[in-house]
Amino acid sequence: MTSFLEFSVFAQLELPIYVYHVFRLLLYASTVSVIFSNKTLRCFLCAAMNVEDTPDENENTKIVRNVDERTKEQKEIDDWLPITSSRNAKWWYSAFHNVTAMVGAGVLSLPYAMANLGWGPGVVILILSWIITLYTLWQMVEMHEMIPGKRFDRYHELGQQAFGEKLGLYIVVPQQLICEVGVDIVYMVTGGKSLQKVHKILCKDCKSIKTTYFIMIFASVHFVLSHLPNFNSISGVSLAAAVMSLSYSTIAWAASVHKGIQADVDYGYKASSTSGTVFNFFTALGDVAFAYAGHNVVLEIQATIPSTPEKPSKRPMWRGVVVAYIVVALCYFPVALIGYYMFGNKVEDNILISLEKPEWLIVAANLFVVVHVIGSYQIYAMPVFDMIETLLVKKMHFRPSTTLRFIVRNLYVAFTMFVAITFPFFGGLLGFFGGFAFAPTTYFLPCIMWLAIYKPKKFSLSWCTNWICIILGLLLMILSPIGGLRNIILQAKTYHFYS
Repeated sequence: MTSFLEFSVFAQLELPIYVYHVFRLLLYASTVSVIFSNKTLRCFLCAAMNVEDTPDENENTKIVRNVDERTKEQKEIDDWLPITSSRNAKWWYSAFHNVTAMVGAGVLSLPYAMANLGWGPGVVILILSWIITLYTLWQMVEMHEMIPGKRFDRYHELGQQAFGEKLGLYIVVPQQLICEVGVDIVYMVTGGKSLQKVHKILCKDCKSIKTTYFIMIFASVHFVLSHLPNFNSISGVSLAAAVMSLSYSTIAWAASVHKGIQADVDYGYKASSTSGTVFNFFTALGDVAFAYAGHNVVLEIQATIPSTPEKPSKRPMWRGVVVAYIVVALCYFPVALIGYYMFGNKVEDNILISLEKPEWLIVAANLFVVVHVIGSYQIYAMPVFDMIETLLVKKMHFRPSTTLRFIVRNLYVAFTMFVAITFPFFGGLLGFFGGFAFAPTTYFLPCIMWLAIYKPKKFSLSWCTNWICIILGLLLMILSPIGGLRNIILQAKTYHFYS
């Protein structure tokens, strides 16, 4: 009908027929151009005709520019965050970071753990823990770069690869936070009590000062050190801490040898009742778990080491781990076995308290402990800083700045100080946190990830080894918090807040 009307109009105007055809071609061309100027319609038509839609040059340029801007912005954020801002560490950085992370307050409680475990179970559990945790640490070092070209710089990133984006976060992040924040709280207590011990020895006639104030004194150092930006910037503090850990461990067992076997030494269980013995046994399991606690920061430490396809970071990292575990063995086994042999079941939950003379040596050992837990606090706080700052900058879109970092880190130090002052139950805290938090992340979560990612053949050596570690880790996680919580409740009965 339209064509007939158009032709009638042209006929009345007495125009040539070719003008009519030219007019129709122009009309169709303009209609098509209008349709294809609409991006949605254009995509629809191209899909219908099975033709690839090629964006124009300006659109391509815009997309590239947007991607470049996002990549540049992402790189600037990564360069600002603590874990990914520096990747020039050497293998020996890995060694002393791991020593600082692992050897800490836990080593001083090992003779007390032996007193609650007994000779047979105690020796077996110590050796088994050393072997299992070295194996799971090797797994984490291997999984750091299991996908070519990609690095899992954080524990939760590995969890997301194993369990999925959301489930990985839900499984790993709460446990990792409990571990790292829990360690920092315990180290606040340890540092404060070690300073208090030094004060009592050096100033016997001085007025007694509350533990609260010594914890605050210890915390004041971290209000300064916490503003160091990344792992490499605290390498000096970490090295000093690693040296101190070996030093006070040596003092602990050497001073025990010097003191000699006590006249009334008894190697039987300390508790008078069966229930007390069982609960103390559970607590001791947590003490041992707490002593092997370095896994929570191992991927973050490895992230600071440079990596290329020819020289992957796992080689220098593993070299550092082996050195660190040799130092761990030199610290743990002499302190645990000699301390228990000399004092029996009367040993304190911190062996330095059992050592009263020579005074100058005990003062030195306690000061070494203070220096060490200063470094350990920073090692465990750095991944927490990274999590908080990542959340604020990437999810909540705060601008990366010194002011933001100043506020976040000061609030974190203040929080751990407040909790430490409120609940300074050293022995109970070790048992509770050791079992509840460290057993999963140290003993069996790496094994579960290994099974989920690599899927070894059923009943193969790898499959069986991982399942043995998982079962032992689960038992440790279930049993040890029971004893630790009981100890906290018993000590809380006679404790007055902020005393």
